[in-house]
Amino acid sequence: MKVFGERKRAGAAVMAAGALLALAACTPAAPGTSSSASSSVAAAPSTAEAATTAPPSPSAEPGTSATVGAVVSGFPQKLLPLMPGAKVVSSSFDKTTVPATVALVGSIASPAAAVLAFYTTELEAQGFKAVPGETVGTVPSKDFLRGDNETVNIAVMEASGVSTFTIGANVAAESVK
Repeated sequence: MKVFGERKRAGAAVMAAGALLALAACTPAAPGTSSSASSSVAAAPSTAEAATTAPPSPSAEPGTSATVGAVVSGFPQKLLPLMPGAKVVSSSFDKTTVPATVALVGSIASPAAAVLAFYTTELEAQGFKAVPGETVGTVPSKDFLRGDNETVNIAVMEASGVSTFTIGANVAAESVK
């Protein structure tokens, strides 16, 4: 019986060690340090304004893309225009799904209500209907629907006079042309 208990503890120790190794492999190195896992990663641009296109992942399909600091190529800007004065944090576009999926994260020195008002006007002009509700918990958020399968959600976090907004949309292929 005693041998069985020792095996059980040894197995738990092996599992814990494996979990720690997996966690260490997923945790980025501290700034200014290097590790063998991060040595092949290119350094980030020195300016915050520089746009970087994320390299495709091994599972990425043609027709999917994401960009940091700019609007990604092919992004449906007529459907989801950038609010005047806003800066793009990131954007993505996947035209391989049905419906197509687009996302935009931006920031602007305006109140959350102004961001929601701008996008409500833009989307309603394109035939989207606002779904009742203005928040999810305490976060200003608005959903829109067009037809049976086109949806847009806008959520806004406001801090120190800056609103960071996220727009996620699932839209028909003809809407992203």
